[in-house]
Amino acid sequence: MSAPDLGKVGIWSMELRFGDPEATNAVASELDELGFGAIWIPGGIDDAVLGDVDRLLSVTKNTVIATGIINLWKQQPKDVADWFAGLSDAHKSRVMLGIGISHGPLIGENWNKPIARTRSYLDDLEAAGMAMDNTCLAALGPKMMALSGERTAGAHPYLTMPEHSAEARGILGPGKLLAPEQGVIFESDPAKLRAVAEDALTNYRQLPNYCNNWMRFGLDKEKDIDAVSDRLIDEIFAHGSTDAMAARVKAHHDAGADHVCVQVISGAMGGEIEKVRGHYRELAEALL
Repeated sequence: MSAPDLGKVGIWSMELRFGDPEATNAVASELDELGFGAIWIPGGIDDAVLGDVDRLLSVTKNTVIATGIINLWKQQPKDVADWFAGLSDAHKSRVMLGIGISHGPLIGENWNKPIARTRSYLDDLEAAGMAMDNTCLAALGPKMMALSGERTAGAHPYLTMPEHSAEARGILGPGKLLAPEQGVIFESDPAKLRAVAEDALTNYRQLPNYCNNWMRFGLDKEKDIDAVSDRLIDEIFAHGSTDAMAARVKAHHDAGADHVCVQVISGAMGGEIEKVRGHYRELAEALL
């Protein structure tokens, strides 16, 4: 089985995972009709994301349903492979399972040797019969990026910038999936923009994986990350007009990304689905 076709642009949404099922199902169906290639939903905090993948598959016809991510500490490889094996062929062709090692502060003392632990998980996943072209890795650093290209369809970086996409493409080489997430904030007022950005970054600024990656691209821990500088906001989020958002998505594509999944940022853990639904329509007009 070949890797699913994600298209050029998708939507990454906390709201579609955690919102009211009836409302989110209606929005997912609309995203499918609008022509977004993929819908990405988070799964890192629990072991229940595959149930929501099933739900979203059932209310869409063409869109790929993807996880950003399955937390490898929370879901056993055999359980994931068995779930996938139970899908119809039509649904298998519309599933991309992003898998990730999560973060030391969230997992605790068991979190160690992320590359070796991820490689072992992939070994077990493949041995259980999983179609590895339907998987990708949440990769930031060069070693995890290389592993994503060696063992899966490719990489799904999160909270990055086009410069990271260029580096990632150089590591992956041609023919491997590169699907970065890009946050967008529909706010032009500087004070309101800062408030939304600070809220969204509250937890991520405490996680070494993200901080180290930002610093590799020239951001300063104290001046930019701890203080949430204008530079950090501008590097991580596209904001203001849909033209600016479209330009950022194009910059990722120009840097080597195959697919960019756009996340409407409305706070630390997302917002109400109806508050972002209109923005999804605006993005469809600007990007599709």
